Order: sequence, then C-alpha cells, then structure tokens
Amino acid sequence: MNKLIAESGSSKTDWRLIDKLGSVSQYKSLGFNPYYQSSDEIFEEIENSVLPILNIEIDEIFYYGTGVTNIEKVDIIKKALSKAFPKAEIEIYDDMTAAARALCGHEPGIACILGTGANSCVYDGNKITEQVPSLGFWLGYEGSGGYLGKQFIINYLRKEIPVDLLELFEKKYGNINRLEVLEKAYKQPFPNRYFATYSKFLFTNRHHPYVYSFLKDAFTLYFEKSILKYQSNKDLKIHFTGSIAFYYSDIIRKVGAENGLTIGIIMESPIAGLTLFHQK
Repeated sequence: MNKLIAESGSSKTDWRLIDKLGSVSQYKSLGFNPYYQSSDEIFEEIENSVLPILNIEIDEIFYYGTGVTNIEKVDIIKKALSKAFPKAEIEIYDDMTAAARALCGHEPGIACILGTGANSCVYDGNKITEQVPSLGFWLGYEGSGGYLGKQFIINYLRKEIPVDLLELFEKKYGNINRLEVLEKAYKQPFPNRYFATYSKFLFTNRHHPYVYSFLKDAFTLYFEKSILKYQSNKDLKIHFTGSIAFYYSDIIRKVGAENGLTIGIIMESPIAGLTLFHQK
C-alpha cells in the first residue's frame, strides 16, 4: 500500500510517501490550521504544492496537525484531504500525538512541542494519558516562536531593549511602528506566524546578554506552565520537537538541568520519527 504521512504546523507541512516497496519520498508545503483556514483553502494549497509532484495513487493517509482539537476541526482537514485523495483511507491526529509517537515510539515519556506554537503531554507508550491544556497563541504558547517574537516586539515598542540591540534590530527590519504591529496582530491572518518570524533575530543575537536572559526566562516559563505540572516529570525522560526546541537546545537543556529534569531527544521535526513509526 502507498502510505502518505503529513505533519503540519502553522508554518509548514512535511509530507512523507512510503510506497509499496518501502521507499520513502519527501515533500513540503505551507502549514495548515483549521482555526484559520477553510477546507477549500487547505485543498488549494495541496492542489498547488503537493499533487503536481505526487504522481501516485494514495491508499492511506496519516495526517497529524496543529489545531485538530475537535470533530469540527477534524472535518475541515478531512474534507480537504478527501477532495485531494478521493480513494485514500484517512486517519487524522493532533500534533501532540505526532510528537509523542515520533519522540517516544512505544516507550513512556513526556513529549513537548516548541515551534511556532507550544504544547506537551505525558505518554504511556501507547496513548496520551495527561496533558496540560494549551491555550493557543494569545493566552499561552509560552516559549514558542510566536511567544518569543510577540514578547520581544512588545519590549521593542515600549523601548525596553538595549540601544545596541535596538540598532541591530532596526538595521534589519527598519523602524517598526505600533500601528503596523497592531494591524498584523489583530486584523491579518496568522498573527502567530508573523511574530514567530522575529525569533530568527533572537537566534542570531542569542549570545547578547539581554537576548540570552530573555530566552532563558521564556523557556523557564514554559517549564513552569507545562512540564513541572506533571507529577511524573522527575521519573520520565522529557523529549522535544520543533524548530525552537532544536535551535535553542542548549538553553532548554540548561533550564531542564536546573529543575532536576532528564532531557532526552530534541529533534527539529517529528516527521522522521513518524515515518519510522508507520514503517514498523
């Protein structure tokens, strides 16, 4: 059978095709979020970015994505996939299940997501058994790319960052004004993506004392609001996936050690782990 695996965040979707012979091919498209997009919009992206290069009939689809929180959101994704792949059997899971399966396989652990968004769960090797609720971009996502960018822009607009860092920022982005930010935050789609773009500036300047302190405080807050709430946090390995976790792994491991926690795998994307999970 030809299996297609999709792992989608708000910014990008990783696709893996496992064909009948076991060969693996990979593709990319923009990310999907049923909170912000309709079935037609999702289908249009698949039609433009995936179908032209995927010249094979698909038998099974395993879709893992952000925003898959209830039946209504599942239906938005399923409708788009069914239109694009009318003969395929489709299974849809949330992004937390993707992280747990990719990071833990069939072993117990705590699986964490730190990318454009943030989430976590306790996994018993088969299913998620406990989860601190993720409150989304505006009410949570501590430590995520969206959170880092949003908090830094707030500090920038309030003139709370050092002069040397301010000059570096404006050299790269120009003089960003309050009205422009409010437009992006409240009137344009995907405010999380917009703010997450500024996390790249933080990574470039992560050795600046202000930025390092800012990052460490943000990741400490993530541990406090998420991981430390699990009673089993000292007994299980804690694994991470997501671009933010991957690129700031040194700081995350430091914060984990300071809290007496065992940090295990940190991978940029769960798609490789998911591919292995479904190959088995």
